[in-house]
Amino acid sequence: MIFVVTGTDTDVGKTVVTAALAACALDAGQRVAIYKPTQTGVAPGQGGDVQSIGDWLGNPPSLGLEEGVRLADPMAPVDAARHAGGALAAEALPVLADHLRRVHELAEENDVVIVEGAGGLLVSLTLAGDTIADVAGALGARLVVVTRPDLGTLNHTALTLEAALARGFADGVLVLGSFPDEPTALQEINRRNLRALAEGHGWTWVPGPPAGVVGSEDPGERTRILHGAGRPLAMVLEP
Repeated sequence: MIFVVTGTDTDVGKTVVTAALAACALDAGQRVAIYKPTQTGVAPGQGGDVQSIGDWLGNPPSLGLEEGVRLADPMAPVDAARHAGGALAAEALPVLADHLRRVHELAEENDVVIVEGAGGLLVSLTLAGDTIADVAGALGARLVVVTRPDLGTLNHTALTLEAALARGFADGVLVLGSFPDEPTALQEINRRNLRALAEGHGWTWVPGPPAGVVGSEDPGERTRILHGAGRPLAMVLEP
């Protein structure tokens, strides 16, 4: 089973949702691999998104973590490569076939593979302009879109869903990346509207983890909370 996680924007909670989905699969006794095709904004030697997920979940032996390529600048992947090393660096980026081959290899070794994209659905990952939508389509993966409850989300989410549906993702999942304990009236209204938007497009709606789910300083407590936050995603793992 292969999932591709993307978002309506950057910093909407993709990594937390990826971790929660992985936690849910691990709780079901499955072997899980997480693959990040392009990690940007992280220097060599620093922990990236997949390393954060491993730490949050306690790095169990049944969880594999892998990056395709790492770029230090916090930009879209092709721009980050060009900024760091010019045209030659951009040309050296992995191509779509490289990413697909590695995901297929991981799928042979694991029960669940979760691919976490960089940025949104149509951000270019390769010099040829291939996006995370192209990755998901070529893999036949189930697409998981993470959104937020704040001002501007309805337009961003509607545009993302329309783009996904136009590319054939008729059975996707819309997940609220986080929701505060004391939401504003706007956030409450947006949550209702986002659910209606998902269901109106024939997609599965998942309320997602609460805000601050990985904020605990106690690693054991953080892992426990994250596993609990993954339970609403159990329906996504059903064949």
